[in-house]
Amino acid sequence: MSRRWPFIGVSLAVLWLFVRGVDPTPLPGGLAVLAEEFLVGLLVGFPTAFALRNFYRDDIAVRPSVRAVPYAVLYVAVFLRELVTANVDVAYRVLAPSMPIDPDVVAVPLRVESDAAITTIANSITLTPGTLTMDHDATTNTLYVHAINCRDHESVVAPIRTWEDYALVIFEDRDPSTPVPERPPEPSADGGQPDGVAAVGGETDGE
Repeated sequence: MSRRWPFIGVSLAVLWLFVRGVDPTPLPGGLAVLAEEFLVGLLVGFPTAFALRNFYRDDIAVRPSVRAVPYAVLYVAVFLRELVTANVDVAYRVLAPSMPIDPDVVAVPLRVESDAAITTIANSITLTPGTLTMDHDATTNTLYVHAINCRDHESVVAPIRTWEDYALVIFEDRDPSTPVPERPPEPSADGGQPDGVAAVGGETDGE
């Protein structure tokens, strides 16, 4: 049985503050509201964490590497940049009279192997407007990404590769220069690629 449930309960209480949008500044009455909401978070978080305690692992898969800290900062910075850029790009394409979109699905073989790294990258793709992680093939370790503009597949893959470079260090303590695997999607019944999927391997476009 895991003994980490009190820590999880406190973490859920902190998350509750963000969900509620509590202002942490010490304005008149602000600290009282912060304390009240934190107490509510504890009342919700502790029972939830205790009820699910049997699902937690006894060990925590955290790499205490100082080397990972700057890469984590870079990961967040690149994500925020892509978030702003993608919002502007999607707004332009929606408002443009010609609707300049060319949707497609791109297969992106990954170098990261841990569940945490794959999930982080997949969520980053989905949270960025204009792209959506559709599926992950565990057999080939490939992400299938839908994008509203795939005229240049490499422009879709480029930020994913950057996130993966940082994730290799953050989650797996590996070298970002690890070669990209050449793993195309499984062929369809007629011997070609699956319908609507463009494979992007190493440094070349899979078209």
